[in-house]
Amino acid sequence: MGCYWQYEYPIGKITLAEEGGELTRLCFEGDRHARATESFERRETPVLKKAAKQLDEYFRGKRREFDLPLKFEGTEFQKKVWAALLTIPYGETRSYGEIAAQIGNPKATRAVGMGNNRNPIAIICPCHRVIGADGSLVGFGGGLPTKEYLLKLEKAI
Repeated sequence: MGCYWQYEYPIGKITLAEEGGELTRLCFEGDRHARATESFERRETPVLKKAAKQLDEYFRGKRREFDLPLKFEGTEFQKKVWAALLTIPYGETRSYGEIAAQIGNPKATRAVGMGNNRNPIAIICPCHRVIGADGSLVGFGGGLPTKEYLLKLEKAI
């Protein structure tokens, strides 16, 4: 059975969840991904503590990369999208089209958008770094103000 714990950050409450020693969720308050943790035990584990510590360092501008065991649950296509997101460097952005091309399916821009939307481990798997082709901020599970906050945080460092 999995475990979850909630932490407070500058952008609000974040729920972290893990199963078998691997991080499976990072959910914003009210996020649909949080429902996946309803059957989990509310208990802080070493993996959750490590994730919380690294997130704290990230929000203080002291961490650019996360070093955590991650477990993604989704379709093979979604997993390709999420793997591509993990390659976007701190402080940089990519368009949905660039991600589609990176995974070898340049016409799958909309599908990439849906895969990005289904990302269960936000921030750590940086879906906030994906923007519209015209540079606009589009779609984010934590809301556009949160996406803007995260991008400004990374640009400021």
